[in-house]
Amino acid sequence: MKLITHTQVSVDGVMQANGGRNAALDPGFDRGGWALPLGDEESTGYIGDVYRRADAFLFGRRTYELFAGYWGVRDDVDNPFVASLNSRPKFVASTTLTDPSWAGTTVLSGDLDTAVRELRATPGGELQVHGSGNLIRWLLEHELVDEMTLVVCPVIVGAGTRLFPESGTDFALDLLECRRFPTGITVQTYRPAGRPQYA
Repeated sequence: MKLITHTQVSVDGVMQANGGRNAALDPGFDRGGWALPLGDEESTGYIGDVYRRADAFLFGRRTYELFAGYWGVRDDVDNPFVASLNSRPKFVASTTLTDPSWAGTTVLSGDLDTAVRELRATPGGELQVHGSGNLIRWLLEHELVDEMTLVVCPVIVGAGTRLFPESGTDFALDLLECRRFPTGITVQTYRPAGRPQYA
């Protein structure tokens, strides 16, 4: 399977609490929900199609618990997010989660590098990572990402956890696709291409 990350980010790279405020997950963060007002039928349909393409999902623990508590308890199977997330295998990278309640979940608690490489070697289409910022950063550092999709919302949040750290490994990227939606949301899909060249 091809490992593809899908992340909603603001123009200044914030990914925290894009869908809303959650006091338990984001204590003290009062700028949650910055992406929702920008969604329209076309961009929401695009993201739904992304979920439909998934053969399996890989999550970090926090995103997994958020999704399990929201999407995992719904049964409106006409919703592409509900239908995909509840019918496909789910893998969660965690050393603390021991008894997941969401059906179809496997906890990856041992050698994560080996486990993800084995998943990527499995026949199939897409192993998708949504949210899960810590996990995405780890996957990039270990060169396990095949494609990275950024759904960039036209807003500067000005605070919050950013997808990319202030310092870290540098990567060259090949742009594979770029789309624009009516509200100004853009989607950019990249393939990691080794280290960048510097002038």
